[in-house]
Amino acid sequence: MNRHINKVAVIGSGIMGSGIACHFANIGVEVLLLDIVPRELTDAEKSKGLSLEDKVVRNRIVNTSLATALKSSPSPIYHKKFADRITTGNLEDDISKVGDTDWIIEVVVERLDIKKQVFEKLEKHRTPGTLITTNTSGIPIAFMSEGRSEDFQQHFCGTHFFNPARYLKLFEIIPGPKTKPEILAFLEGYGEKFLGKTSVLAKDTPAFIGNRIGTFGIQSLFHLVRDLDLTVEEVDKLTGPVIGRPKSATFRTVDVVGLDTLAHVAQGVYENCPDDERREVFQQPDFINTMLEKKMYGSKTGQGFYKKEKGKDGKSTILTLDLDTLEYRENKKASFASLERTKPIDKVIDRFPVLIDGDDKASKFYRLSFGALFAYVTHRVPEISDELYKIDDAMKAGYGWEHGPFQVWDVIGFEKGLELIKEAGQEAASWVDEMKESGIGSFYSVKDGATYYYDLDNKDMIAVPGQDAFIILDNIRESKAVFRNKGVVVEDLGDGILNVEFQSKMNTIGSDVLSGLNKAIDLAEKDFQGLVVGNQAANFSVGANIGMIFMMAVEQEYDELNYSIKAFQDTMMRMRYSSIPTIAAPHGMTLGGGCELSLHADKVVAAAETYIGLVEFGVGVIPGGGGSKEMALRASDTFRKNDVELNVLQEYFLAIGMAKVSTSAYEAYDLGLLQKGKDIVVVNKDRQIATAKAHALLMAESGYTMPPRRKDVKVLGKQALGMFLVGTDSMEAGHYISDHDKKIANKLAYVMAGGDLSEASYVSEQYLLDLEREAFLSLATERKTLERIQHMLKTGKPLRN
Repeated sequence: MNRHINKVAVIGSGIMGSGIACHFANIGVEVLLLDIVPRELTDAEKSKGLSLEDKVVRNRIVNTSLATALKSSPSPIYHKKFADRITTGNLEDDISKVGDTDWIIEVVVERLDIKKQVFEKLEKHRTPGTLITTNTSGIPIAFMSEGRSEDFQQHFCGTHFFNPARYLKLFEIIPGPKTKPEILAFLEGYGEKFLGKTSVLAKDTPAFIGNRIGTFGIQSLFHLVRDLDLTVEEVDKLTGPVIGRPKSATFRTVDVVGLDTLAHVAQGVYENCPDDERREVFQQPDFINTMLEKKMYGSKTGQGFYKKEKGKDGKSTILTLDLDTLEYRENKKASFASLERTKPIDKVIDRFPVLIDGDDKASKFYRLSFGALFAYVTHRVPEISDELYKIDDAMKAGYGWEHGPFQVWDVIGFEKGLELIKEAGQEAASWVDEMKESGIGSFYSVKDGATYYYDLDNKDMIAVPGQDAFIILDNIRESKAVFRNKGVVVEDLGDGILNVEFQSKMNTIGSDVLSGLNKAIDLAEKDFQGLVVGNQAANFSVGANIGMIFMMAVEQEYDELNYSIKAFQDTMMRMRYSSIPTIAAPHGMTLGGGCELSLHADKVVAAAETYIGLVEFGVGVIPGGGGSKEMALRASDTFRKNDVELNVLQEYFLAIGMAKVSTSAYEAYDLGLLQKGKDIVVVNKDRQIATAKAHALLMAESGYTMPPRRKDVKVLGKQALGMFLVGTDSMEAGHYISDHDKKIANKLAYVMAGGDLSEASYVSEQYLLDLEREAFLSLATERKTLERIQHMLKTGKPLRN
């Protein structure tokens, strides 16, 4: 059956339900969001003379929940207009409408009796053949479909989204006793292709995969923290970004999720997994029980492992829980020698062997916690998953880990991992011994660009299925590299398409990256058909190497600085004017120079989670790599469709002047940073490089030719410049901007107006680039600009004068 999902019904509008509804709206699906009818009027409703029969009252719960979700930060929606795709209603007046949907997703309270009541009502209106799934985080799927019709049970399973649904990629699919295999296959494919998720088929075991392993990790740490006399700050320092995990690390994450929620999941595992060899870990230590008794749940109760408190001066301070006294105290800085030794190591995966090899408390913590985790995951295969790679996938996609436990074990070394297990007082599952005896010394390997994993049934390495839709740069970097320097690796993606992958710190753009981009274009023009600029790091690029600019400006190497900026501009122009199609594949932070590169590509294939913007104002300069020119050009192209030219130009000016950064790729269209009809957005970042390659190949095979250089950019001259200067004067007079801010804005105004031309004129791109470079250089050597750059280099944050 060729199944299509055009309309989805989401039953339950709480945080999770509204988040799921928003994410389906994100991908263009029409959503029906339903919740219960209120049983009592609020005081506000009473004062308005409303009754329980009024529609506004009957839909109050669902509408309030959705409105709250849409106001939350980070937003669950890619673009505020997408919320129009969601229709709200209630389970009494509107339940019959589920008959017109293609998929019904239940997201009500985690109580089996309530869920079964909801399913009974839904079946009366559900059209046979319609998908119906539950978002439960742990209730056995088999229990929920009892008593339902054969068709219901065949199309029913668990589809566990993780919160927030937009941002966390894990999509666990849990079959019921009678779920058709083709339904599971459809959901796996739909999750990957349309929802942008990592689809993981899990077994119907308590807490499934992600929460079973994740909860064990946290619970194990609860017991370990007291044994090693570690503080809350120390644990969060050790379990955060240094090992490729979210900034919220452990205790901040528990505060956000809720200690009561975590305890509920842990209790469920304890009660329902009598054969779990580490069952005792899921019982709470005394200090956690005391916190639960005192309702110290975290954010929801205002206090947990951290507590925000206002001082007499009105400023808020974050206090930390002392685990010995369970009283709050001032935050203490955490520092360990082992962590200091990893500072020069940029790649997280390369830090693990160093972290376990010290003699301080941190290294002991890592050895014991990794040892316990390694042992535990071996015993969960095949209990919760037949394939070990699914455990790694679940932890990366659901908990934001950069690397899964089996991947970490591989980099530490097979034998070393066994030593850690022994040091932690644990034993690995028997299949690990069989694996060792067979001479296989790693859980993963790479062959011909494909990832292989150790399979328990075959007792051999087999290919991870479904890789055809992906290009994994880690797998091809060594074997397919055609050029490399310190800043880039240029890889052959096959079919005549090259890829330029940045390798600098935070993917900043410096001389090595510019040299590598030019070399890649040379190679592509000579022997290939197209070029992609893309990587699979956390961010596409945070911009130009401002440290290099700072040093040249401080040392007054003005000619060298001028040459460097011109080289940047010329490289961006080569991205546009070459004999082969160029595709930019931005994702994550795409700032400053990273944004400018995207602006100059023939096409952008952006990940939905792309936060793109020209942010140079924050360090006291204007975009100098063609960004100021390009925004003037794009404004000019819009003039032809809009008579109010000054207003159009002002919008593009403000996008730079206010350092606007999109909160999704879809918002980037509004800022003029992506172009409708030309640039596209992909929801699944894992497919981005493959999609970019496909578009490069399509453009090449369609007969790509180099576009003519633009000499028809309309600039408005003194008319626009006067408007901008009056505006910056007013802003300064009102104390909204500083004198230096005004100077930067006026320089930008001069460039985007095309100078002080007496009337509107048509100019070339090079004319604007020369104005842009002159303005950039004059600002880069200002004392206040150097102060801003120095502050940014020290703190990572912009300084406003």
